[in-house]
Amino acid sequence: MTATTDGSTGAPPPRAAAASETYIETPAAAGVHEAAVRATLRATDFLLSRQDPEGWWKGDLETNVTMDAEDLLLRQFLGIRDERTTRAAALFIRGEQREDGTWATFHGGPGELSTTVEAYVALRLAGDAPDAPHMAKASAWIRAQGGVAAARVFTRIWLALFGWWKWEDLPELPPELIWFPSWMPLNIYDFGCWARQTIVPLTIVSAKRPVRPAPFPLDELHTDPARPNPPKPLAPAASWDGAFQRLDKGLHALRKAVPRRLRRAAMNTAARWIIERQENDGCWGGIQPPAVYSIIALHLLGYDLQHPVMREGLASLDRFVVWREDGARMIEACQSPVWDTCLATIALVDAGLPADHPRLVKAVDWMLGEEILRRGDWAVRRPQLPPGGWAFEFHNDNYPDIDDTAEVVLALRRVRHPEPSRVERAIGRGVRWTLGMQSKNGAWGAFDVDNTSTLPNRLPFCDFGEVIDPPSADVTAHVVEMLAVEGLAHDPRTRRGIEWLLAEQEPDGSWFGRWGVNYVYGTGSVVPALVAAGIPAAHPAIRRAVAWLESVQNDDGGWGEDLRSYKHVKEWSGRGASTASQTAWALMALLAAGERESQAVERGVAWLAATQREDGSWDEPYFTGTGFPWDFSINYHLYRQVFPLTALGRYLDGEPFSGKRPGKRLAEVKGS
Repeated sequence: MTATTDGSTGAPPPRAAAASETYIETPAAAGVHEAAVRATLRATDFLLSRQDPEGWWKGDLETNVTMDAEDLLLRQFLGIRDERTTRAAALFIRGEQREDGTWATFHGGPGELSTTVEAYVALRLAGDAPDAPHMAKASAWIRAQGGVAAARVFTRIWLALFGWWKWEDLPELPPELIWFPSWMPLNIYDFGCWARQTIVPLTIVSAKRPVRPAPFPLDELHTDPARPNPPKPLAPAASWDGAFQRLDKGLHALRKAVPRRLRRAAMNTAARWIIERQENDGCWGGIQPPAVYSIIALHLLGYDLQHPVMREGLASLDRFVVWREDGARMIEACQSPVWDTCLATIALVDAGLPADHPRLVKAVDWMLGEEILRRGDWAVRRPQLPPGGWAFEFHNDNYPDIDDTAEVVLALRRVRHPEPSRVERAIGRGVRWTLGMQSKNGAWGAFDVDNTSTLPNRLPFCDFGEVIDPPSADVTAHVVEMLAVEGLAHDPRTRRGIEWLLAEQEPDGSWFGRWGVNYVYGTGSVVPALVAAGIPAAHPAIRRAVAWLESVQNDDGGWGEDLRSYKHVKEWSGRGASTASQTAWALMALLAAGERESQAVERGVAWLAATQREDGSWDEPYFTGTGFPWDFSINYHLYRQVFPLTALGRYLDGEPFSGKRPGKRLAEVKGS
């Protein structure tokens, strides 16, 4: 299958495509049940073996090589790049190169220009010669795609730091943006939290326009080295793109007219904003990109590397490193312990582990300790709302998220803790905060309320992924499910969420998946939520969803969906190699819809049992998590464990979790 330059492919895979490359004959129901019992027991043991002594779980969070390339570029910029780090990063980056010389943003995906540019530059820093075969392939492909000039703005910013690109040829980012009041269009709170944390430090970098000596030229990455940025015609003035392009030209012209004292004051305000949001572990927002740009911005304002803010910030980046057995060094864009822990807890209880099991109690203790009881940026839109949520990461008190909070509450409710009043208080705060974060359309976004302005997406420097945080079906579904378990299914706020979900169903019966790939994830999230909230399995929306899931089941019995479905919906929706996590999502929806005895469920369960490894785990090289649809994809290494175990447990249990029972005991399942 040959990838085209726009990220599509010649044709979607046939239904039989699967990670195991085997066709699974569906055995009799009794055989499927026995296989599910064995798989559940093995998966339970495997997951328990991966728990940290403190009570949490965390799988690797794999993205793409831009994290590793930018880490080397940061160290080069700061003058702290060392041989060991460089060698290990280069080993990882080389290992991810495709046969055509490019780098992709997800397993099996097409080559991506900006990722390939950054990987190439990182390998040049590591000493790889431009005429080496793997490098020559990469540079030739880059030129064929239009060279550096066709790369995204963020890539060209990195190159501008070393004079490989002109700052004048980049969109202007004035630091005075920090002073825009929250009611004004394009204020920083109009951006999603991940975007605002990146944009604020970049305003300082843009104002300073630093250039470090380039260790080598990069002429081979331009279609014409004499004209690296050939002029392009502006979009029509009456269009949004044309209007913002002309605004950017005006900002460039205004740059020299801004009084130095005013600009310095704006940069100092931005610096205070950055420092106030540094987490206790030294990071910013628990994610790598804002930390990198914040360190550069503060360094440009005179903070030396031994300053406590800088020292802790750099140390935090080292905690994002995963050292592999072959000596390669992979950078995680983020870490997911709260998310992984609540999902693991749900999986284990639904699979039949006793609700008062010491390991589960330990997990609850850890989650209770992670509750965020102070205000963050969400309070700009909800100043009267008391705090009480959970974040995704170890440290991210400024940005608890609604999705994690909903799933943590579902996990806490499943466990029989020796201090029930302590758990109830935490659940109460989480439910109250979540209800207070409902957007005006009745749904929920991930981090903010009504973060729906489309203007940020129009800005010339916003050419990479989502920069706003509108409500999504998967987050709203998790909230609705949590509220239903808490006895609030008939609350008017829950009903508004249900109405929004029903209205968002696609014509084919599926739901779009914002934070997981894609329609399989959205549908696998929404159907259990609707059923938990009292929507009958016979409801037309549920029947359409069941029909869609059955129609996209692979010939091998599993389900899979490629990330190309974000770009080419008709060709790729529900299409892709079978994976453990996506098969589990489909099964969770079908089981909630009352399809336990169906052939589709039996074949799906049989696929999970047949593809499980001897140690109780599943293999899953495919990326099934979403950062930004199409632009930034994630392989959560624990997804392949927690979701299959959840699905198998619900298959054996025969009924959805209602909040009133702990689930079957493993001993009962084993003896069935």
